[in-house]
Amino acid sequence: MTLDDALQACPVVAIVRGVRPDEILAHAQALYDAGVRGVEVPLNSPEPMESIWRLSEEFGDRMVTGGGTVLSADRVDAVAQAGGRIIVSPNTSCEVIRRAVELKLDPAPGFATATEAFMAIEAGARHLKLFPAVTYGPAHLKQLKAVLPAEAVVWAVGGVGAEDMDAWWAAGARAFGLGGELYRPGQPPEETAEKARKVVAAARALR
Repeated sequence: MTLDDALQACPVVAIVRGVRPDEILAHAQALYDAGVRGVEVPLNSPEPMESIWRLSEEFGDRMVTGGGTVLSADRVDAVAQAGGRIIVSPNTSCEVIRRAVELKLDPAPGFATATEAFMAIEAGARHLKLFPAVTYGPAHLKQLKAVLPAEAVVWAVGGVGAEDMDAWWAAGARAFGLGGELYRPGQPPEETAEKARKVVAAARALR
């Protein structure tokens, strides 16, 4: 499954920050059953490469999985070796973007300004993560969308929940990265499932 396929099925990428390798598959199954098709394991989680590997082995053909908080080219390599396909960052690092593109992975760099957005696009990114979205708001994105290329897919990430997806969608966001709204360390898979059903219902209502 490609990133575009995943976002077409459901425009949500789950950020499972803090998940342990022995927990990842149960939570991923809960997300999958609810309709989520993208999962990001932030690299400041316990043993993240092991979790990414387990995800790719179990869900590689059914979900798009990869790493988050990817800050350097060597970390891109590590995610790739673990089977990850998406490279999500909180910042705009041309080094990270170019390495991801070289490896035929999908980078989603963080940006806040037009300058950062166009730097990321020039480096090869097509997915752009507005982060933290709550700081800037839908009006900020609406103005940026007027100048961004039509093929740029903007994710709203950071402080976004099911209740305000519609405002972001109207402003031009076409994907959402959701962390605590879906997963917090220590919660049982049943809670992940309940949260995911609510989020997926909101996402489906956008269309």
